[in-house]
Amino acid sequence: MHRFATCALAVVVAGAGAAPAPAQQAAAASGARLSIPIDYYKLPNGLKVVLSRDTTAPTAVVAVYYNIGFRVEPKGRTGFAHLFEHLMFQGSQNLGKMEFIQLVEKNGGLLNGSTRFDFTNYYQVIPSNALETVLWAEADRMRGLAIDSANLRNQQDVVKNEVRVNVLNQPYGGFPWIDMPMRAFTNWYNAHNFYGELAELDAATLEEASAFFKTYYAPNNAVLAVTGDFDPAQVKRWIAQYFGDIPQVTQPPDPDLSEPKQTAEKRFSKTDSLATRPALALAYQVPARYTPEWYAFGLIDQILAQGRDSRFYDELVRKRALTGGVGAGINYALGNMFNYNGPMLWIVTAFHDSDKAPDSLVAGFDSAIESLRTRPVDRATLDRALVKLRSNLYSQLESFGGFGRADLLASFALFDDDPSRINRLEAEFAKVTPELIQRTARTYLAPTNRTILTVVPAAPAAAPARGATSGGGR
Repeated sequence: MHRFATCALAVVVAGAGAAPAPAQQAAAASGARLSIPIDYYKLPNGLKVVLSRDTTAPTAVVAVYYNIGFRVEPKGRTGFAHLFEHLMFQGSQNLGKMEFIQLVEKNGGLLNGSTRFDFTNYYQVIPSNALETVLWAEADRMRGLAIDSANLRNQQDVVKNEVRVNVLNQPYGGFPWIDMPMRAFTNWYNAHNFYGELAELDAATLEEASAFFKTYYAPNNAVLAVTGDFDPAQVKRWIAQYFGDIPQVTQPPDPDLSEPKQTAEKRFSKTDSLATRPALALAYQVPARYTPEWYAFGLIDQILAQGRDSRFYDELVRKRALTGGVGAGINYALGNMFNYNGPMLWIVTAFHDSDKAPDSLVAGFDSAIESLRTRPVDRATLDRALVKLRSNLYSQLESFGGFGRADLLASFALFDDDPSRINRLEAEFAKVTPELIQRTARTYLAPTNRTILTVVPAAPAAAPARGATSGGGR
């Protein structure tokens, strides 16, 4: 998980980047599509529940997603959503500080939490025989946290230290995952410092933290996803027993997240005193989710930017030798193209030597992009992009010990009230035609829809002349 999004107290989940399961590999090879079992329902208090059984291994995943991410945290309290993620490990009605983590680990499990654009989540990968215990523990902290002034102050200091370590004192800190949204977007909700300004983190009060929990950490603002090896009837009884009587809370109106259409290219430069090489990022606003153009853009990402067969790699690395590699993605570095809700960017990054002008890299990117804008791709290129996208999707589903499946199911339930969408993704991508890819590239990969950010290393301090002193000596 991304360094910003994960809780510093959580352990790293094993199995990241795991290969697709054999059954899914067979599906990809045969042309069959995913058919993930889904049992979706809601408790009377509004909690959305998604169950997906898989008996491949005697393990289970429990994931709780709250419909509050850093995008909609309170104005004047940047970093508050992430700060609150930390507070969720400081104790609840029946578990003391850090005891949630100890409970999971002592039962042979792994856990983590993250704060993203549109949700905060908490998840555990556990042996199946620990499932009831973990469901009870998640319900216990949803029911009520043990928030006090000491815990709040301690975690304010922890998060401020993360900001210093991961951003302020880190080469390329915040590039591009914080830097680019702040420049490419104009709506404050999409464009503020998600990690948090130090002064605003300091200003958070105990009353604000308590109100935040009461409002957003309610069952009717959450999804509980359980995947893996379990008895569905038994799990439903446990969920009703532990979560069923947590009271729902009236939610505030959703803020306006809309972004105006970008009509002119934006360019910014950032001097980084710790950077050793220049860097460049491009960002394009992407189509709205689930439109035909959005599916087309997912394939455009594969064609242009993913892998050594991509057009960016061919143009900038092989042909022009401008960089050693290109990174890119929708919801880049903070998730994937499926687990967000609201305006989003497709970000492309490259690091390069100081003798390579940033505009020469932009010209290389433009050359590869123009090939999509001027003519439809051939069928073989589109088919290869579909295979790459499906392979990536299957890998996501199996990542982190099976957490990837819970992630997509919870996201589709949280944002769309429709976790079964996961089984329709491949069919929607298969509808994309070469002509649609060309139209989408013409509209969304225009320079007027682009923001460019360059990172410039600070010039090294000149060495003092021989015999000179720095002053203050004896």
